[in-house]
Amino acid sequence: MYTEEEVKGVQERIFSALEEVIDPELGIDIINLGLIYEIRFIEGKAEIDMTLTTMGCPLADLITDQIHDVLNSIPEVKEVDVKLVWSPAWTVQKMSRYARIALGIK
Repeated sequence: MYTEEEVKGVQERIFSALEEVIDPELGIDIINLGLIYEIRFIEGKAEIDMTLTTMGCPLADLITDQIHDVLNSIPEVKEVDVKLVWSPAWTVQKMSRYARIALGIK
């Protein structure tokens, strides 16, 4: 059983690890792209709600595999469940300022 503080710490490490997952088409990490909607950590299981920039994105499996790979480095995470969600729909406004600048979007 994890304390609330421990859960927050693991969630922060999950968030940091997800910054290493790069969208191969755009060359920017999925955190700065605003693709991660929620991170839950419940008794050893990381549940990630994420979306993609387009519904038919052919890179979904590749990105999901990368998520599993980076979360392997977090000892508390025993299981990973990535859920693709389409609501709310992703928009450019979900991107960080850094991502918009890197992609030349105002």
